[in-house]
Amino acid sequence: MRNEVRGNASTSRALNRRLILNLLRNRGPISRAEMAQITGLSPAAVTFVVAELMEDALVVERQAVAGTTGRRPVPVDINYEAHLALGFKLHRYNIDCVLTDLATTPIASLEAEVADKSPEGMIETIAATIPKLLAQANRQEKEIMGIGVSIPGEINPSTGMCIQSPRFGWKNLPFAELLAERVHSPVWIDDDVNAFAVAQKLFGVGRDHRDFAALAIGAGIGCSLVIKGEIYHGSHSAAGKLGHTTSVPNGRLCECGRRGCLMAHAAEPYMLDEWQSRSGSSISRDEFARSVEHQEDLALSILSDCGSRIGRHLADMVNLFDPEIIVVGGEAVQFGDALLDPIRKTMEEFAFFTKPELVADWVPSSWARGAAALATQNIFDFERSPSG
Repeated sequence: MRNEVRGNASTSRALNRRLILNLLRNRGPISRAEMAQITGLSPAAVTFVVAELMEDALVVERQAVAGTTGRRPVPVDINYEAHLALGFKLHRYNIDCVLTDLATTPIASLEAEVADKSPEGMIETIAATIPKLLAQANRQEKEIMGIGVSIPGEINPSTGMCIQSPRFGWKNLPFAELLAERVHSPVWIDDDVNAFAVAQKLFGVGRDHRDFAALAIGAGIGCSLVIKGEIYHGSHSAAGKLGHTTSVPNGRLCECGRRGCLMAHAAEPYMLDEWQSRSGSSISRDEFARSVEHQEDLALSILSDCGSRIGRHLADMVNLFDPEIIVVGGEAVQFGDALLDPIRKTMEEFAFFTKPELVADWVPSSWARGAAALATQNIFDFERSPSG
């Protein structure tokens, strides 16, 4: 039986487009005949969908395969370079900005300092970077198909609403709508760790897994869940807040206003504070990173304690959701096995049955590329409506 969806014509077309695009994303260039064989779509349906996608410049024909007899099949591939996405990751004092192709491969990037941390100030900073990124890449604004913004906090990606971001003091802010009105482009937003997970799902380690977790450790701690190939946001868009599970009752004050959260006792700010508490002298993040690189005992001890604490909470997540694999990102990945080994060891010690592999996959552009993936995913996931 053929698999093409019948019924509502627009739904059928969207589903078949998604089927072909995701096949090409996972397999690379293949012929129309191979598409029909793999998907179960009729040759006529494949021909129609491919023609439509070519008209939209989403796919392109590559050079015919050599070495075959008769008419050589012409492979079709995603036209990654024809469209652009912009990604912006909001930090407390700066914004990571990137211009990418549809595979979230960076074409241009920059870091923008934030003088005004109000929503209006952030939006104006983003707007000012767009022509700079385009000029850096020698590309045109009309090539931009969308903008993704990742924000630490509780984000509703369907409505484009920042429900709350303790780091910025925002509540019930229609950020996507405000930015879209300012820059006149479709905008998608989500929590920063969810955005990292989207990039992993599309083009990273997670692309080969239907169920996985994306753990991020940096200024905060979060753990996004991908279940059956989809980001699990929860009923109130608050899923994955591993960093806000209680680790030390009545412990250190967290940025969320509660005490004892995991991130208040294991994220990077805690590591630096703990250095000062134990040594009596303050240290910058770069200095701490160098001390880790030089294998200094105090730095390694702090990372061991933090990693063990994170691993204990991660084991609870594993026991609840049973992911196939855990992908680790965030700035703290720079500390390498000094942090990751105690996470692995403690997680495996407390995990009930399964012990998923812990894999680091992180480069400095990963935050912003994750944000860009919020825009590119609309091509592969039903070409969903923007948040704003």
